[in-house]
Amino acid sequence: DAGSSVEEMEFNWDEYLEDTGATAAPHGSFKHVDTSLQNGFAPGMKLEVAVKSDQNTYWVATIITTCGQLLLLRYDGYGEDRKADFWCDIMTADLHPIGWCEQNKKILKVPEGIKDKIPDQEEFLQRVLKGACSAPANLLEGLHRGKNPLDLIAPGSRLELQNFQDSLEAWIVNVVENVGGRLKLRYEGLEDSDKFDQWLFYLDPFLHQVGWAAQHGYSLQPPSAIRSLKSEADWQEILKKVKEEEEESSVPTDLFKDKPVIGVHSFSEGMKLEAVDPRAPFVISPATVLKVYNEKYFMIEIDDLRPDRTTSQTYICHVNSAGIFPVQWSLKNGLHLSPPPGYPGQDFDWADYLKQCGAEAAPQSCFPLLTSDHGFKENMKLEAVNPVDPEEVCIATVTKLKDSYLWLQLEGSKKPVPDCIVSMESMNIFPVGWCETNGYQLRPPRKAIVNKQKKIAVVQPEKQILSSRTVHDGLKNQELTSSDSVVINGKYCCPKIYFNHRCFSGPYLNKGRIAELPQSVGPGNCVLVLKEVLTLLINAAYKPSRVLRELQLDEEAAWHGHGETLKAKYKGKSYRATVEVVRTADRVADFCRKTCIKLECCPNLFGPQMVLDKCSENCSVLTKTKYTHYYGKRKNKRIGRPPGGHSNLEVAMKKPNKRRKRRKHFFVHKKKRSSTSVDNTPAGSPQGSGAEEEDDQDEVDEESLTEDSTSEHQDELLEESEVSEKKSLSSSPTQSELSHSLAQDRDKRKRKLRTFSFSDDENKPPSPKDIKMEVAEKLQLDSNPLEWSVADVVRFLKSTDCAPLARIFLDQEIDGQALLLLTLPTVQECMDLKLGPAIKLCHHIERVKLAFYQQFAN
Repeated sequence: DAGSSVEEMEFNWDEYLEDTGATAAPHGSFKHVDTSLQNGFAPGMKLEVAVKSDQNTYWVATIITTCGQLLLLRYDGYGEDRKADFWCDIMTADLHPIGWCEQNKKILKVPEGIKDKIPDQEEFLQRVLKGACSAPANLLEGLHRGKNPLDLIAPGSRLELQNFQDSLEAWIVNVVENVGGRLKLRYEGLEDSDKFDQWLFYLDPFLHQVGWAAQHGYSLQPPSAIRSLKSEADWQEILKKVKEEEEESSVPTDLFKDKPVIGVHSFSEGMKLEAVDPRAPFVISPATVLKVYNEKYFMIEIDDLRPDRTTSQTYICHVNSAGIFPVQWSLKNGLHLSPPPGYPGQDFDWADYLKQCGAEAAPQSCFPLLTSDHGFKENMKLEAVNPVDPEEVCIATVTKLKDSYLWLQLEGSKKPVPDCIVSMESMNIFPVGWCETNGYQLRPPRKAIVNKQKKIAVVQPEKQILSSRTVHDGLKNQELTSSDSVVINGKYCCPKIYFNHRCFSGPYLNKGRIAELPQSVGPGNCVLVLKEVLTLLINAAYKPSRVLRELQLDEEAAWHGHGETLKAKYKGKSYRATVEVVRTADRVADFCRKTCIKLECCPNLFGPQMVLDKCSENCSVLTKTKYTHYYGKRKNKRIGRPPGGHSNLEVAMKKPNKRRKRRKHFFVHKKKRSSTSVDNTPAGSPQGSGAEEEDDQDEVDEESLTEDSTSEHQDELLEESEVSEKKSLSSSPTQSELSHSLAQDRDKRKRKLRTFSFSDDENKPPSPKDIKMEVAEKLQLDSNPLEWSVADVVRFLKSTDCAPLARIFLDQEIDGQALLLLTLPTVQECMDLKLGPAIKLCHHIERVKLAFYQQFAN
């Protein structure tokens, strides 16, 4: 079938969950992952900030919320009043820990806005700073400023690891790799061998900062497994070298403040219990407390009654160790207890066994209380470490739950393993998507889910050319992939690509999501690195499908590089398009710059150059409208089909087999809505975001790319929209002018879709007074809407025909600032309104915006 294509063989969690009918385990159930995502700053922390009106003075501010490297702050003294809240970047703002001004002879002075509220500055500071938590000094100053705390555990950092066979000993380990807090560790002195490497999460109770052993009276000795590889003199020389370089490779102690605290146990030698061997957690077996080291640590041995045994299964435990249970726990929970090797008979009985061994069972009070308060359910999916091969992270399915333990079936491991018994508090389980987020390879299922063929919506004769080109591109891609194992160098090696999130993000990309992207990607193969960069950008967009459409290859353009299929998901639909990327390093910088310009963002937003202090484009001083004028493109876009009569953008509906309904002629409705719903926001306003302004247009473009019809519900909404518009037009004193402009606009749209922000022949950014706006009636405001309280907003709405909606604004505490930021997409999404009422409401919001710019903006 010339009009179809097959999805490339690549694992995708969303499609896998849909095909298997399973659900993902909730992210909140993985506490260690939540902890690892914290940036070190927390709401409620206080710091000293330069006062905007007088940069030579400072005042105490409280962190309201955080977003990557951005902090939302409020000066102390404003109380619950958020009108003066402000965002600042940790990397560029003048921020300091509490006490910095006193140490550096700087002035603490009350800002002008709250001077009247604070008559006695000294008394006020004493009161607000009593018991206050200061922001960490190491994250505000020096080399660690603005960095995610987790990133401070870089390859080459040193830590101390307790011996799993003797808890009173520890040895230095080097961090080889840091994957989202999961560390690959290599013993100091074994730089050339990975045979004894360990994988541990950074919050593991057995992992500590350098110097921990000396502080707590533990000996620093290499484990017995590696001790024979070097002489005692060599080990001492290594230890001496480590102590000399301690400051260079040390990790801040603040990183370990969230580690679980090990409590005091009450086990005694010889006590019996049930246990799961952490190195082979597949069965529950009888076990014995072999040795007690101190009040915190003891050794457990899995029972083995064979007289000729040569090895023993022992490991160190503490009171909160996973996989230890009281006698009879298996029986009470209907689970099988595996008898010890050499046990006579098949039916194991604890009473007989204790009598036979002359031992006592560990009392219930020795074990921590098991909780069942969690979000896991049977058949849920997650990602889990393979205990047999810790390098592997596999897809896991919950097959059974008992108390706070999971039975996990691992899929896709190199060697099949039985169901694993894992604590819900384990740091070896992760939420769906964790591997992808951290750039680690997830083992896909052995039998990959092969997607059904998906038809391209708009099929034209030119599609034959596209298909042959795609096949040719696939062959080139195969050649590239087959050589991935070879060391990539020379012209095909892409340099490191930096995301300069302080640069202007443009109308398509979400600033908050850009701030959450990794600092850099690469180096590596050009095609693979650039594909990853573009995928991250698409996922950071307000509307991923819109960015994918901007990036897709123009079929009429010359083919200069390598075609890659990229995907986007938006509002339950999947989109795919062929995007051109360059293959050689000498073209990477130009490719990144041109892509930025395509997306109407700063040309330095991403690329091989890191922007340190000030962007060379000076993009921070430009508003969105001005910036789009200078750097943006102005394409002639037609509603319906893209230029050339076809597109390589594919859309897949979630239920492609649903019976199709007759498609109504909704393009007329869309055009009417687009032409009358002119965005009245002046140039340079906060609403100058293409992501919101062109939402309606995007819906037309995307829907025109699928053969699946719109539902009757959508058509009803469109009809409702048309009715509401007619009502608003009939009540308007400028009805004839609007009708005339509607007819003119319809004629223009037959030729091309034009934007409303500025004309094609402008040479300078327009000012608000240059833009012609037509509204139903002019609104005269008595006060600045920026200063409106929630009650003021509710009072205004009750004076309009949207009075029934005032309750929503009251419940969601929408004040004047929030009101001015509302757009049609956000109103529909956040207030769950139908299209007709949403448009009516937005009409009044636009009147307020216009009045604000005319009366108060200057």
